[in-house]
Parts: sequence; C-alpha cells; structure tokens
Amino acid sequence: MSDYAVVNPANGRRLAAYPTLTDQELAQKIAEADAAFGHWRTVPVPERAAIVRRAAELHRERRDRLAEIIVREMGKPLSAAYGEVDFAADITEFYADHAEEITRDAPLDILGEGTAVIRRAPLGVLLGIMPWNFPYYQVARFAAPNLVLGNTILLKHAPQCPESSAAIEEIYRDAGLPAGAYLNLYATNDQAATVIADPRVQGVSVTGSERAGAAVAEIAGRHLKKVALELGGSDPFLLFSTDDLDAAVQAAVDARLDNVGQSCNAAKRFVVIDGLYDAFLEKFTAAMAAAVVGDPMAEDTVLGPLSSLAAAERLQEQVDRAVAQGAQLVTGGTRDGAFFPGTVLTGVTPAMDAYREEFFGPVGVVYRVSDEDEAVALANDTGFGLGSYIFTTDPAQAERVADRIDAGMVYVNCVLADSPELPFGGVKRSGTGREMGLLAADEFVNKKLIRVAG
Repeated sequence: MSDYAVVNPANGRRLAAYPTLTDQELAQKIAEADAAFGHWRTVPVPERAAIVRRAAELHRERRDRLAEIIVREMGKPLSAAYGEVDFAADITEFYADHAEEITRDAPLDILGEGTAVIRRAPLGVLLGIMPWNFPYYQVARFAAPNLVLGNTILLKHAPQCPESSAAIEEIYRDAGLPAGAYLNLYATNDQAATVIADPRVQGVSVTGSERAGAAVAEIAGRHLKKVALELGGSDPFLLFSTDDLDAAVQAAVDARLDNVGQSCNAAKRFVVIDGLYDAFLEKFTAAMAAAVVGDPMAEDTVLGPLSSLAAAERLQEQVDRAVAQGAQLVTGGTRDGAFFPGTVLTGVTPAMDAYREEFFGPVGVVYRVSDEDEAVALANDTGFGLGSYIFTTDPAQAERVADRIDAGMVYVNCVLADSPELPFGGVKRSGTGREMGLLAADEFVNKKLIRVAG
C-alpha cells in the first residue's frame, strides 16, 4: 500500500492513495531536473521572474481549490487554509519582484588595480523535503527564490500531502516553467537518501522534526552537500508589562493556536512576571478553553483536528506524562479522536519531560517568574532557538531582552507578524540557514569571485 494517501483527520476516511515512485522513475526525474538546469540557468533573469510571478498569480486564481485540498489532507481550518494560500502567493511574488536584486553582481573595493565582483550563480538541482503543517507556504519559501536564482527543484512532500504537492507542480508547469525544472516526488525516505547522494544534486533543504533533520544532515554531510535545516521550536512568550492585558492575552492565544498549534514558531512557553501572572493565567485559560473545536470547514472553527489521529495520540501521551510527573492541568487535556481542545499546563519544572519537549498542538505551558533575569534564563533554558516574543511597555527593556534571547527571531509586542521580506530561521536544535527575505537567496548560490587585472 502506498505511503502517499489523503486521510481526512476530521473523520479518518481514506480518500485517495498515490503510488510511490519506482527506482527507475526516480532516476528519470533526477535526470530531467539536471537536464532542465542546463537550460533554466541560461534563461534571462526577467524571464525567470515572469514565470515565478505567474506562479504567484495562479496560487490566487486557484485559491478555493488549493485551500480545500489542505483542509482534507491535514485538517487545517478553512480560514487558515485561505490565509496560507495567500501567504504562499505573496512569498512567491516577493522573489519575482526582487529577482534583479538577488541575482545582480556585487562589486568589491579592492586594494590593487582592476576590478572584482561577486557573481551569484545557481548551484544546480536542489532537493526540498517538506512537512505537512504548511503544505504551500513551506514550499513557496524554498522553491521561489531558488527558481529565480536559476536552480531546479525536486520536491518530496509529506506522505499525507500528495494532492497539494501535485497541485504546486501543476502551478509551476502551467506558469511556463520548463519541463523538469520543478518536479514533485512521491518518494520513500530511502529514495530521498538516494537523491541526496546523487552527484547531480547540489543541496537539500529540510523543514521538519529534529530526527528528520539529523538524518538528512548526516546523509548530506557524508556526501558533502549543502544543507539547510528548519526544525522544531519551543518559543517563549515573555510578558513583562502591558497597558492592555486583554490584548496581550489575545496575542498569546493567537500565537499558541495558530494552525491548531502545529507551528514550529508558535509561542509555546508563556513566561509571565509575577505581578501579572494570576490575572494572565485566568484570562489565558478562559480564552484557551473557549476556542471553538469542530469541523474545519466551519467559519467559526478555531481548532480543527490535529493532522492525524497519531498526532493527537502523541500529544495526549505528552500531556498525560506531564501530569503524571507533577504538572497541573488547568484546562483541556483530553482528545476526542484527532481533535484536541485548548489546553493549559502550569507547575512544569526542569525535572519533567515537558520542560524540554515541544508540544506540537494547542497546549500552552505557563510559568511565573520574579524578574527579567529569571525570565531570560528560563526562555533560554531549552535546546531550541527558533522564535521568541517579548511584550513590554519599556522600549529599553525590549531592546535589552531581545539582545539576550538565544533565538533566530525576536518579535516585540506582536505575534503572527511573519512577512515575505523577513528572514525565518533559528539556532541550536532549531536548525541552520534562513528562508524568506533576501537572506534566503544566499543559501543555495555560488558566490563566485571574478577578479580582473587592471
């Protein structure tokens, strides 16, 4: 039976299945991508940009269909599905708009006579290994900049997202991309390893779990391939002061429940100064408990199902283990099939597994701290380092704490503020490299020095 299948997590129904590639078919696709690179790299940048821009337009034109696909595949509430399609279109368009900027020569001031420039040249065929939680957004931020640069793409998506991954390939084909320049792979993990090892493939980008990232990085390292990793996170939300506690609580809830809590850079640990802790916990708990759980196609649904029954079972096991080890369950904590309610835990200590784990679902852990130093120490006491959120009315404190936080991203007095021009990525176990923004164009490019004598 194929690993690639659409199973609606809302009701467990298996809707469609797709066969994995044979080894011969995989070899053919690698050859096609390599052949396409030989042509695509020579296409003038404005023409490459026009094709990528058309792909953005097609995202918008096919918005309804694209959104409905991912509701079925991974249970994303329909309103969030529309938001993801729109964001993927915006990201794709951003790189089309900035094509000249990310490909132009960069002159260097030199000590001797003559000239020197850095010329940004494409590397070749790249492999993207993408997760299920944002089927369009994750692909857009990898594929769009690299196609503009002149690389070609092999894309292995999560096995539960076969229809969305095929829809993206169709978009790029219909946008006018040459045959073989973007190819969807229904590949096994062993076949992905084969792709990484192939000498025609020059790099691999992975978004996923720590385990997946470590496995891919090990293979890439063995074959001396460039690798970019965007892995897990356990982002802190630090509340020091506020003129509007209700607004701060709503920001905390929004940051925790986005995408049914299944977001790497969601706020997951809520670190609250002692003077605000009791009021925050009361309001946060009430708001989390009130989040509507239900049909992901319904307009008022905040929490659809988790991506699968297995995901809900894993989250249930984590919560149960936290309580068994001494944490207090303030609200929620009991799944209904793949559905999981807004859940709040307190009393988590460094002796508990929950202190180190990432909760990939609508579970928030609230901590009380006495001062700024304790808050920063707790925020940094994690193996992750993806994003972070600081809420304070003191600009000097915001600047000071932002500098002290060990994370790839710091947001001050705002959440859900990702944007195409802002780089995304982390440190520590959250990965290496950056996606989105102009920095994304630095990951898989040959910064070639050309020095000409005077």
